[in-house]
Amino acid sequence: MDILSECRTFASAIAKKPNERGLVIIIINKVKRLKGMKKIEAIIRKTKFEDVKEALLQSDIDWFEYHNVHGIGQSRQERIYRGVQYSTDVIERVALTIVCRDQFVEPTVKVILNVAHTGEVGDGRIFVSDMIDTWSIRTGEHGDTVLRDKK
Repeated sequence: MDILSECRTFASAIAKKPNERGLVIIIINKVKRLKGMKKIEAIIRKTKFEDVKEALLQSDIDWFEYHNVHGIGQSRQERIYRGVQYSTDVIERVALTIVCRDQFVEPTVKVILNVAHTGEVGDGRIFVSDMIDTWSIRTGEHGDTVLRDKK
């Protein structure tokens, strides 16, 4: 049973208590408004960033955040390059963050998987998590309506 069904069951159980009916309606409306948003976080190779960016933009993902990150890899070796010794355990990657409605999660993940894939160790990871709420600073709106396309 999903959370909306549970709220409706709860609401019908206390429907005889007039002083609690308003609270149940508020809860149900919040659940309806807040459902359906996901946060996709992907860590990809720096060399694949431009390709992934272009593919996301072509797939109508018109906003995402990215930044350079460093990670610690499983392979730890000392290497010498042009007389300078360095360690290979620090890995430079790009982290992408995308917040979207549920219906865009699968296509977005598929784009990242297809374009960022090299088949070698270190291609990256994709994490998908639920978003509780989102707010527009400009308009004050919140919920998944903030994610709709507004020109």
